[in-house]
Amino acid sequence: MLNFILVKSDFLLSQQALKSVIKRYPTPFYLYDEVGIRQTARSLTKAFSWNKGFKEYFAVKATPNPHILEILKSEGCGADCSSVPELLLADMAKMKGEEIMYTSNNTPADEFVKANGLGAILNLDDITHLDKLERTMKLPKTLSLRYNPGPLREGTSIMGTPETSKFGMTKAQLMEGYRRAKKNGVERFGLHTMIISNELNESYFVKTARMMFQLVAQIYKETGVSIDFVNLGGGIGIPYEPGQKEVDIMSLGRYVRKEYAAVVAKHKIKPLSLFLECGRYITGPHGYLVTKAINTKDIYRKYIGVDASMADLMRPGMYGAYHHMTVIGKEKKQLSYTYDVVGSLCENNDKFAIQRKLPAIAIGDVLVIHDAGAHGHAMGFNYNGKLRHAELLLKQSGKVELIRRAETLKDHFATLSF
Repeated sequence: MLNFILVKSDFLLSQQALKSVIKRYPTPFYLYDEVGIRQTARSLTKAFSWNKGFKEYFAVKATPNPHILEILKSEGCGADCSSVPELLLADMAKMKGEEIMYTSNNTPADEFVKANGLGAILNLDDITHLDKLERTMKLPKTLSLRYNPGPLREGTSIMGTPETSKFGMTKAQLMEGYRRAKKNGVERFGLHTMIISNELNESYFVKTARMMFQLVAQIYKETGVSIDFVNLGGGIGIPYEPGQKEVDIMSLGRYVRKEYAAVVAKHKIKPLSLFLECGRYITGPHGYLVTKAINTKDIYRKYIGVDASMADLMRPGMYGAYHHMTVIGKEKKQLSYTYDVVGSLCENNDKFAIQRKLPAIAIGDVLVIHDAGAHGHAMGFNYNGKLRHAELLLKQSGKVELIRRAETLKDHFATLSF
C-alpha cells in the first residue's frame, strides 16, 4: 500500500490576521478549519463510493459542536452518538432518523428510549441490553450488535487489547442476540466493531474488514439472519508527528473493496452497506489550540508557561501524546532552545511538550498547538477551577466565527447550592 509523508504546514492565518482574531477573542482558544474538514470528509466518502450504501457517522465525542455537525451533515455524514447530550447535538444539527447511530455502553434504559424516539439506529454493546430493551419498549425494526473478537485480534495503546476491553459481545452472544432479535420482530440487522484507535497501518483495517465480512457469512449460516450493514468503526489515525506516514485513504478503500468482493462472491451473501464512525480522522488535523506564553522559568530545565493547560488539551498529559507546535512569527527561526511547555495546573503532567526543540520564546509569543481538532476541547475539564475556553471556526469565506463562547465564573458556579 502507498503512504504519504506529512510535513506540518504553516498555520492557517497570517501573523497579522491572528493578531486581529486575538484582539476579539483572547487566548487560549480553539480554531477549526471548515475547508479542511470538508475536504477530508469528501476524501473519505470518495474512497468508499464504490459501496452504494456507504455512510460516515462522525463520532460526535471527538468534536461535539453543532456547527461542526452541520458542516458534516451537508457533506452527507451522519452522527455516531454515545449519550443523550450527543443525541441532542445531532438533533440541533438537523440530523434525523437513521442519520444517527447510537453506540453506547453500560446504557440506562431511558437513553435507549430517547435514541429510539429520534429514529436513531440502536447499536447494542451487550447481550443484556436486549433484555433491557424488551422490558422497556418494542424492539425497533432495525438493530445493530457490537462484536468484540477477544484474543483473535491484537489491540492498540489507547483502546487496549480486545480481550481486556469492556466493549462488545462475544461471537456466541452475537449469535444468540441475532436469533432473539429476529424472533422478536427485528427486520434489518447491523454488525459493528471498534477495536483500535489512532491506527496508521492500513493493513489493520483491511484485516478487520475481512474478519467482519466473514462473520456476516457465518451469522447467516448459523442463525439465518441476513446482515444489512456492517459498521467497521473508526480508529483511522492521523500523523501527529512531522514525517509520520499519513493513511492513504483511497488505497484503503480499494483494499477493503477487494476483501468485500471476495467474501460476497464466495459465500453468496447479499450486498452490504458499509459504515464508518471516524472522528479524529475528520476533524483532528483541522483544529488548533492557540495559546500565549505568559511565564518563563529556568531551574533544572527551561520552562515556558502558557495560558492554556491540560484542562484544555489533556492528550499529552494523559497519553504522553505528541502535538506539534508552531511559534507564530518564528516559524523559520533556528530551533536553538530545549523547553518543557507547561500549563498552570497543580499537576506535574500538565505539559504540552517535554524537552522540545523550539526557537527562543519570549513572554507574549503566540504558540499554536497542531492536530487538536478531535478529543481536545471535548475532553476539557474544570480541575483547579479552570474555565473552558472558546471555540472558533475559520469559515470557507475566510471569516472567523465564534461557535462556542468561553466559560465565565458565573457558569462555573451556576450549579452550586450554597
